[in-house]
This record gives sequence, structure tokens and C-alpha cells, in this order.
Amino acid sequence: MPRYAVTGGAGFIGSHLVDRLLEQGHKVVAVDNLLTGSLNNVGHLKSESNFELIQFDLSQGFPNISEVQGIFHLASPASPKDFVPLSIEILRVGSLGTFHAIEYALEKNAWFLMASTSEVYGDPNVHPQPEDYLGNVNPVGVRGVYDEAKRFSEAITMGYHRKRKLQTSIVRIFNTYGPRMRPNDGRVIPNFISQALKGEAVTIYGNGTQTRSFCYVNDLVSGLMKFLEKKPVSPINLGNSNEISVRKIAELIVGLTSSKSELIEKPLPEGDPRQRCPDLTRAKEILGWMPQTNLEVGLQKTIDYFRAIH
Repeated sequence: MPRYAVTGGAGFIGSHLVDRLLEQGHKVVAVDNLLTGSLNNVGHLKSESNFELIQFDLSQGFPNISEVQGIFHLASPASPKDFVPLSIEILRVGSLGTFHAIEYALEKNAWFLMASTSEVYGDPNVHPQPEDYLGNVNPVGVRGVYDEAKRFSEAITMGYHRKRKLQTSIVRIFNTYGPRMRPNDGRVIPNFISQALKGEAVTIYGNGTQTRSFCYVNDLVSGLMKFLEKKPVSPINLGNSNEISVRKIAELIVGLTSSKSELIEKPLPEGDPRQRCPDLTRAKEILGWMPQTNLEVGLQKTIDYFRAIH
């Protein structure tokens, strides 16, 4: 039975990936320092004999896991609210943490998947964003710690692929949402849902015309499993290409929660991208993957989760 390590395995996306790997008959070791991950996300796996959680800081090394066939490297704080208070931690896991994880993959002759981000495109001047777009990133801006950490991790990954012949893949993950997001995550959907459920004013930063494209977490995980099957080398975007304005998503959430919350505007944060939408050509052609979940269906499932934990 293959064993896979998932760094950040107690996090939002990582814990869903752990579930899917276990469902498909694999052994899984989740490695997480619980800085932004949560034991609640994997609490249902306590009696699962094929699952192990190791609390460990990857900036200090990598735990000794025997017979690992692959490493999914998802570890990193990823919310804009973390970019200042956890700036050093983000930089350390995106540099030292990636080095430690990929060195361990090399030692075990294991496949290595680097979970990168749409943030490598910065505030894009090309729309939608294809994988060969080199981006428009401000390295000294507030978001630079996350953007550059991920860009550096991609460089590490390709360096080991080219020089050490390690089997590697890079996924660039666009806005993902669903159950197990932190209520205080700071990103659009959990913010809006939390505020709407409490009857508080729903805060839109800017005038709400900036756009995003939201991918439901189950679809994203299906894409990650396609990476496991195909093991492509070239970076591939995973996300949803259906664009929606921030104001529209706020109105949709207020409607789905039957909330009486009003929408209010606040100044746009520094470096907030005007638009973000993936070109999914490679995902479709190389992986045979496209997102399937309707936005309203995914939002309702996410709202139900937030209701349950409030």
C-alpha cells in the first residue's frame, strides 16, 4: 500500500487531500506544525489505522517517514491576514521547509509535488493567466513574502528536477473555498459568510468591481489526484475560470444565508489584485481535469459548515 506525506495536512486543503488519499486506499502521514492548521480538521481520522499526524516544523528539518512514495508539499500560511504577523514563518517554510521536504523526497526517491499559487502572477497584466505568464509581483509589498516564497519554492523544485533528476510537479492553486476554512481566515468567502451569519455589515474592500474565480475544494482535490496519476513536470493551474466580482459574491452570500447584512466599502488593501482567473488549457489537456461544482452549491455547503461551527 503506497504511503504519501502531506505537509500542511491539518490545513484547509491539506486535510481534504488526506481524506481523498485515504478513501483511495493509500497510507497517509500528515506533517503540520499547527500554526494555521487545526486538529479539528483531522479529528475524524483518530481511529484510522492508515493515517498518522506528525506535529513538526519543516523549517527545522523533515520527520523520518519510511517508505514514502510521494510528498505533497502544501505547508504554508496562505491568508492575506497572515502576510504581516506570520511573514517570517511564511518565508522560512517557503525556503528552508521546501528544501527539507524536497531533500527527503530525493533521499526516498519519491515524487514531489510543490503546491504553488496564483499569487506568483501578482497583479496580472495578462488575463486570464496562463502558466507561461511570468507575472507582475512586487517583492517588497505586503504580499511579497508569500508571492516570493512560492516563486522561490518553484525554483527549488525545478532545480532539483534538472540537476538531481527528481520526479517533480508544480500546481498553481487559485482561489479555493469550502468547509474547514478558518472563520477568521481573512479571505473573501469566509469573511462574507461569517459576517452574514452574524448579521454584521459585509465588508467589501474597494468598490467590489475586482474579480476572482472560486474553485470548490473537492474539485481542487480531484485535480491534485490527477497530478498523482499523471505526474506532469510543467506548472499547471488549478482553479475555476468562471469569474465573478467581489460585490456579486457578497450579494450571493447574503442571499444564501438569508441575512439582513448591509454591504459597506472600505479602502482596498495594498497590492490587492484587480482580477484573478486561471487559464485552464493545460489542466484540461494534460490532466483531463475541469472543475465540476456549481458556485451556489459549493457556497451552500460552505455556509452549512460555518453555521455548524458558529
